[in-house]
Amino acid sequence: MKLLRVGTAGAERPALLDAEGVLRDLSGLVPDIDGPLLADDAALGRIRAAAESGGLPELDATGLRIGPPLARIGKIVCIGLNYHDHARETGAEPPAEPVIFFKAADTVVGPHDTVLVPRRSTRTDWEVELAVVIGRTARYLESHEEALEHVAGYAVAHDVSEREFQMDRGGTWDKGKNCETFNPLGPWLVTADEVADPQDLSLKLWVNGELKQDGTTAEQIFPVAEVVRYVSQFMTLYPGDVINTGTPAGVAFGQPEPKPYLRAGDVVELEIEGLGRQRQELKDA
Repeated sequence: MKLLRVGTAGAERPALLDAEGVLRDLSGLVPDIDGPLLADDAALGRIRAAAESGGLPELDATGLRIGPPLARIGKIVCIGLNYHDHARETGAEPPAEPVIFFKAADTVVGPHDTVLVPRRSTRTDWEVELAVVIGRTARYLESHEEALEHVAGYAVAHDVSEREFQMDRGGTWDKGKNCETFNPLGPWLVTADEVADPQDLSLKLWVNGELKQDGTTAEQIFPVAEVVRYVSQFMTLYPGDVINTGTPAGVAFGQPEPKPYLRAGDVVELEIEGLGRQRQELKDA
């Protein structure tokens, strides 16, 4: 299923995109798309049955904003330097274990919402990423099979980053990762049963119409199952938590000088095979 949330920011309603591409209203079945729903097999079954019966009311998509596909996100765990090609382009050694940092849930905006270039920013960068959404409480998972059983679904994430704040201002990466609007998410949450192999997805990103990233999740150093298993050794993952699993080659930081960092007026578009497409216009904060 393709689950999403539509409407003005803060007042989104749950919806479903059916197999024919028609937007359907879920608000008569469930209050929202969130962790408790993803952990409720009976509620998900009701949605699936209603979708298959054709009984869900149609929504007019004209002019309707698409919000983040997940409400009340608990935490966003991010995996850094997780693609072989990205490590090569930046001259970094592939890590021996996953590199973990965090983004606050309030960085999340809709897939087509405005992204704000922070004040005093000179090095705002793009990163298309596969987001993994947790559907069952996960702690100390033992196998890759068990890890994938705890995944509710997948979505497109844009891990916008400010490289000076991230690398040159001391401390952890978090200062360059948690600026306002720095995690567009969506358009949909695609349930795990529709993704046959999370290690066989193409990722692309364009800036002002120019293709910058053209990668595949097959290049991940630590695949999705290992990322989920590994993270569960250090923290409990709850339904509605999100893991951003890293970006392929092609970011501004990895390009020759002068590096083409983002500025107000730029347009970024990104997509992951089967998971939908995003488009953001950048403005000054």
